Amino acid sequence: MQCLGFAGFSWWPFAFVCWLPMFYVLEVEREASTRRVLGLGLVHGFVGYTGGYYWLVEMLESFSGYDGWPNWLFASVFFLYQGGQQMLVYWLYRRARQRGWGVTASAVPALLTLETLYPVLFPAFLATGLHSQTRFIQIADLGGPMLVSAVVMAVNGALFEVLWAWRQDRPIPRVVPSVAAAAVAFALAYGSWRISEVEARAARAPKIKVGMVQVNMGIFDKREDPYEGQRRHIEQSLRLERAHPDLDLLVWPESAYTFFIPGDEDNVKRRVLGPLQTPTLFGGLARRRSDGGYRSYNTAYLADADGRVLGTYDKTYLLMFGEYLPFGETFPELYEWSPNSGHFTPGDHVRPLRLEDPEVGDVRMSVLICYEDVLPGFARSAVREGKPNLLVNITNDAWFGDTHEPWIHLALAKFRAIEHHRALVRATNSGVSAFVDPLGRVIDLIPPFERGEIVAELPLLDDGTVYEVVGDWPGWLSVGLIAVLAFWRRRRSSGVGSASQPA
Repeated sequence: MQCLGFAGFSWWPFAFVCWLPMFYVLEVEREASTRRVLGLGLVHGFVGYTGGYYWLVEMLESFSGYDGWPNWLFASVFFLYQGGQQMLVYWLYRRARQRGWGVTASAVPALLTLETLYPVLFPAFLATGLHSQTRFIQIADLGGPMLVSAVVMAVNGALFEVLWAWRQDRPIPRVVPSVAAAAVAFALAYGSWRISEVEARAARAPKIKVGMVQVNMGIFDKREDPYEGQRRHIEQSLRLERAHPDLDLLVWPESAYTFFIPGDEDNVKRRVLGPLQTPTLFGGLARRRSDGGYRSYNTAYLADADGRVLGTYDKTYLLMFGEYLPFGETFPELYEWSPNSGHFTPGDHVRPLRLEDPEVGDVRMSVLICYEDVLPGFARSAVREGKPNLLVNITNDAWFGDTHEPWIHLALAKFRAIEHHRALVRATNSGVSAFVDPLGRVIDLIPPFERGEIVAELPLLDDGTVYEVVGDWPGWLSVGLIAVLAFWRRRRSSGVGSASQPA
């Protein structure tokens, strides 16, 4: 059920019940050994992540160059590792229950602790399945996606406590269900107010008219015929310019220009943009001299209407296996074993790119390349450092094929708009390209594996949020709580709100 409630399948009601099996199993098997509890959690996690991340197999086929079972083997190792997160949730929850703490009181901090501390390649917040429920998830601007996760897990716990009491013919508990219901009510009421408040500010804010193109070329098509990729970008951008002569900005996706650009290049009119007359932000590949050699960077370029480079941003958070190989600098032969993996150097800043528009004014864009937009903490650092009034994500999800991944990527990215009340531009090579408003609502999009162009007027907001200031406080609060709950025994124990004494 957990993968069904996650983004991708996006059957969001499952998110509110997906933890009931864990509660049931660990109540029925109160005397189970720690080894069995860990095993149950690992199986739960492995199955859930296999269902939610099946698309990783296709990515590995693209990166590694291998076909068939080796990719399932490598992916299964990843699913097993990710499943370790669920295994530890089981263990922490069981520890707290053995010490007399209630189901919900144990479950919420156990989950949020692992969402905070467990290192993962791709985040998998319980909140993500609610990405389409705009009103409910506005509380992310108070505490990020983990605050939403906390409310969803509280509903799971409260439902179980009611069902378990009914099954055992005991009085139905009132306190925990009431608290969970109050949390849901607060989220909905706050969301209604916040939507109205942000819409009012957006209506007063200056607007920038942005055009975006999606050329839909496969990852290897771009490599085999890079001139075709450039031709498509220019052709479709010219079509946008003719239809919208008042465009303020064009956005192309990650690695839209696939030739390396020298580090000292200060004008890309002839090399990249050709006849275009609109300032353009595009993804390219930079090569710069360093330490007697050359280093390669995955870079975003911002150029004015005359092609002058106004600024660049080098991707900071590189994708393991896609853009670098762990220990690849120490063992260069690893790149021979994975010939399609990149060999990039990370950037060293998250400053925004700036465009002075005669009508709009100062446009400050925090650019997030590839999956940097799914990392709440990273995006928050960019917003705190640069105080942008627009978020831009340029990416290329063609590696993942016709799977759920492009939709999952968009769902995760929508939370960044909510957390900071910034409009978000997502330009991708093969979909899903989208404009997202400061409330996380999709204004317009181009589906996967289609060519197209879209235009939107986006508000430039720069007011701060609680999340920008305090970050992921629900997670760190949970770390402290679970340290107490899992290792300090309550004196009183009764009903489903407590558990048997430890064996």
